[in-house]
Amino acid sequence: DDGGTDEIKAGGYYGTYLDLDGTASTEQELIRRYRDIAGMADVDTAIDDIVNDSISNLDDEDPVRINLDDVEMSAGIKKDIEKEFEEILRILDFKLRAHDYFRRWYVDGRLFFHKVIDTANPRQGLTDVRYIDPRKIKKVREIIKEKDTKTNVDFIKRIDEYFLFNEKGVVHQKSANVNDYSTSANALRITKDAICHVPSGLVDQDKNVGLSYLHKAIRPANQLRMMENALVIYRITRAPERRVFYVDVGNLPKIKAEQYLKGIMNQYRNKIVYDSNTGEIRDDKKFMSMLEDFWLPRREGGRGTQIETLPGGENLGQIQDVDYFQRKLYQALNVPISRQQQQSGLNFGRAAEINRDEWKFTKFIARLRRRFSLIFDDLLKTQLILKGIITEADWESIKYKIQYNFATDAYYTESKEQQILQSRIEILNGMANYIGSLYSKEYVQKNILKLTDDEIAEIEASNTANPPEVPPAEEQPPQPEQTEQG
Repeated sequence: DDGGTDEIKAGGYYGTYLDLDGTASTEQELIRRYRDIAGMADVDTAIDDIVNDSISNLDDEDPVRINLDDVEMSAGIKKDIEKEFEEILRILDFKLRAHDYFRRWYVDGRLFFHKVIDTANPRQGLTDVRYIDPRKIKKVREIIKEKDTKTNVDFIKRIDEYFLFNEKGVVHQKSANVNDYSTSANALRITKDAICHVPSGLVDQDKNVGLSYLHKAIRPANQLRMMENALVIYRITRAPERRVFYVDVGNLPKIKAEQYLKGIMNQYRNKIVYDSNTGEIRDDKKFMSMLEDFWLPRREGGRGTQIETLPGGENLGQIQDVDYFQRKLYQALNVPISRQQQQSGLNFGRAAEINRDEWKFTKFIARLRRRFSLIFDDLLKTQLILKGIITEADWESIKYKIQYNFATDAYYTESKEQQILQSRIEILNGMANYIGSLYSKEYVQKNILKLTDDEIAEIEASNTANPPEVPPAEEQPPQPEQTEQG
């Protein structure tokens, strides 16, 4: 299972624990860790790059559209499916909240929605969908077994899948039996069809826990945070120049010498300050700290009272170690290292000249979009079955043929499409003399120009309504008569 579903005994529930460097012991704690590192400036910048490339909120088009070219159904059913898909986007308010949904799914590694329907009129379809915090809900699989009296072997009789919801989080209570865990009495059992579950697809195979795409970035993010904190502390403590006072205390006893040293310190530390706001004069005492001067007693026979200056820290401008961990963090998030260098300009070259990191990042974005599209599959299936447009068997036959086209505003994608179109036109010009004899018009439209059924129908309707004008043949200028020359 790609969602980290727990398997439980009949009538019970056991908790799944994940120990991550001694900091995350439960799945709820793991989600909190994901959200914690997502608040770091470097991680937040990388997540914004990923979300902005995955979801494009343009004003002139929807963030995602459905493509039913490969679905083998009538045109009327296809139109109904497209209509219901637009209704799903309206219920989700996807054009406004697409960026928020995708970011939550990417950070938490899972997304849950409660499907709301009118039980008095279920054929009305979905009336609303409501977001559920993943820390308050858990999908479980209850396996009911029976023992064969002849062979004395357990076999599976039935498998029930459902969700457990608790407003305070799913609480695990260990019973007397070591292998038996029971859930809290306050947990609500919800049927599987009432919840839209969108997992990330990443699962810890040892613990059977669903992971986030930020999981492998936890360690680099913590290392970068520690390096930055250490860098700040070092610069604060080593930046100022400090003085060392060696005070001659003669042959005074130890206690007297300490008192004499403190008196000298207070004498030089007392500072009379004039307050211009109130017109008062106050005694501003400074107490010794690690950032200030050092006072050390010196016995008789030494060099007497002496004052030295400790130099400040050197090489304070070198941050190669911080840059190293930043690169490791970007590598863990699959973001190109070149995007870390904000001072470098953005170079829009040909698609064939794009660097390998950007190409890998484009394929990574495509994988994220395919996984996120499960939200549309789940909600669209429920909507179509409730309204009686198709049956569940019909959905199983067409769900793998439905495609979702996400809008994009990347210059690279536009440049690549222009180059592909240019190469197709060149191939079409070379095949012009063979259309109608070796190749049909439909073959050229489908396989060479890669037109969809809707685009072909739109072109045919436009040509029928406004037939293209055929330019008249150019008239040849009259040739002068040739006369024989005697």
